[in-house]
Amino acid sequence: VIYAAMSTQELFVAAARKSLCTGRKSLSVPQSLDLASQVSAVDLGLKPALLYDSNGASSEQLQQYLSMLQCSQLVSKSLLTLDLNGNTLIVNPVAVRSNIEQAFHDSGVAVIDVCHSLEKPTITDLLRGELKSVIEDLLLLLSRCELNEAEKPLYVGEKCEDWNLCTVFGLLLGYPVTYWFNQTKSFENCLSMTPLMVTTAAATWQADTAGHRCCLYSFSVPAVLLKETQSNLEYWGLCLQEKFQQQNVLKDLSICQTTVTLPSVCL
Repeated sequence: VIYAAMSTQELFVAAARKSLCTGRKSLSVPQSLDLASQVSAVDLGLKPALLYDSNGASSEQLQQYLSMLQCSQLVSKSLLTLDLNGNTLIVNPVAVRSNIEQAFHDSGVAVIDVCHSLEKPTITDLLRGELKSVIEDLLLLLSRCELNEAEKPLYVGEKCEDWNLCTVFGLLLGYPVTYWFNQTKSFENCLSMTPLMVTTAAATWQADTAGHRCCLYSFSVPAVLLKETQSNLEYWGLCLQEKFQQQNVLKDLSICQTTVTLPSVCL
């Protein structure tokens, strides 16, 4: 009866604060609203997945949060919790599958080699080679998930220990560019003091009355590779705008770009 009288925003906040405590600390209201906007965007297919990093909550806790939202009919039953080596994502399997297939068949994603030994970052054709088996494994995994509504997080297990998670996250999160480095040699990269163009897409979540501004995407491209990746960036932007026009939960999409140069870049 109490839940019935709660607004959509209050239901989202209550689920986050109940499920995602670490120690005695629960998420703040702004953090809970931000998570709600992100999960809503995943549910709508505006982004294929969300990598959870608001606090140290476990994948089981995130699954509990998602189940509460699904029981309250705030998001669809098709969303899943995915655990990749302790990294937890909320995934829209249909959107991820579509995104990965497009990346693979239409060269919709540029893979940038940022190995520490390189003088500067370069485009690599890994989608045709090394990444192929990873992508096939991911698609197989997702097709299994779609067959049954998961009540527990899906653990990828040992298989993903050899994956370059930086590259995989780029694919899962729907970025038009993703970084790769040879992790068997070094986890360092060649992006130190390299000018990077950071693209950020933000929108306002319109649940109930008060709008909450949230960042949907944030990714970078080395400025030296802007020409080579321009078509990927433009296609991504057009697709996002098109999807945006097909829903009315999030409003006022803005896509902006800034250039940064950092002494070290952690991937």
